[in-house]
Amino acid sequence: MNRWMKIAYDEATKGMLANDGGPFGSVIVKDDKIIATAHNEVLTTKDPTAHAEVNAIRIASKRLDSFDLSGCVLYTTCMPCPMCLGAIMWARISSVYYGATEEDAANGGFDDKRFYEIINGADKTLIFQQIDHKINAELFEEWNKKENRVLY
Repeated sequence: MNRWMKIAYDEATKGMLANDGGPFGSVIVKDDKIIATAHNEVLTTKDPTAHAEVNAIRIASKRLDSFDLSGCVLYTTCMPCPMCLGAIMWARISSVYYGATEEDAANGGFDDKRFYEIINGADKTLIFQQIDHKINAELFEEWNKKENRVLY
């Protein structure tokens, strides 16, 4: 087993056995050094965003004092769900290595596969419709006028 994936696996096991959340663990590495390790804590925090990847990103961002994690590599025990994938992309993490698939997560009772089906249009259970475009688009015009804006 890859040494970084072993750490992610151990995190997943620790969290699962403690009933913190599902069997998910992650580690973020930069320059061959661990920046953050985390596991799923949805059950203990009662926060649906407390996935292993998001938790690791939050820790790494604090440790590196930056929202930009360029050059970092994420190892995670399962293919990231769409929310985690979005967080990974926003954090600008360079590479992601994952173990189990969304099929494996579905077999464990998790919705990852269904969420990808919603995104791909195969599942129509989520109402997703644009409203009030003009006024909300104007926020970006105001943003562009700000002299002290910080870009991502």
